Amino acid sequence: MSIKHILFDLDGTLLPMVQDEFVKFYMPLLARSYMNAGVSIDPKKFIGVVWAGYEAMVKNDGSRTNREAFWSYMEPELPISPGKSEDIALEFYENEFNQAICTTNPTPVSDRIVKRAKERGFETYLATNPVFPQCATRNRIRWAGLDADDFKVITTYETCMYCKPNLEYYRGILDKFGLDPAECLMVGNDVEEDLSVRALGVKTYLVTGTMENRKNLPVEAEYKGTLDDLYKFIDTIEN
Repeated sequence: MSIKHILFDLDGTLLPMVQDEFVKFYMPLLARSYMNAGVSIDPKKFIGVVWAGYEAMVKNDGSRTNREAFWSYMEPELPISPGKSEDIALEFYENEFNQAICTTNPTPVSDRIVKRAKERGFETYLATNPVFPQCATRNRIRWAGLDADDFKVITTYETCMYCKPNLEYYRGILDKFGLDPAECLMVGNDVEEDLSVRALGVKTYLVTGTMENRKNLPVEAEYKGTLDDLYKFIDTIEN
């Protein structure tokens, strides 16, 4: 194959984790940050509202950014203004959120993979599901031991109008950079979210060590292996 561009997922891929453990740890912390800021709301109800806001982003139809979709949903659900709500959230993601690194398993091989891909002349993109603000994504990049400057784009909720597994999310990256799908490889661990891009003609590499397949979908990927396997695989790709 001839590949020129490699798209990488972050959570569960370059930053090994079990998604459910990560979410169960940081969501109560997020709720507590709102309580500490004087917001009167039941923590369990708050977490449910945040999940519904997440669904609003997943269902975004491209008419607004994921950030706008999330906070538009949250506005009537919280007793404070969207602006104040987002300020509390951003303060949390800059600070207390970093405690959630304890639910992840960073490995130096992730940075070596990206660096090796760049050494070989591939363009690299961080195609992480854009449901987090930029500051939260930058922190997770740091947890993973990666260099944000190694990526041509880092997708976040401020700039994206779709989420995985919506093909429009991937099409947005391809169109923005004028990429030929046949010259792209998507590396991810989530069968639904990351392998959906195959419908656009993009080849995929499924990271098996932390594979997520919540819906028990057929596993169809051109390549599979662990992160260590991926590091070796980078040297076999024709570009």
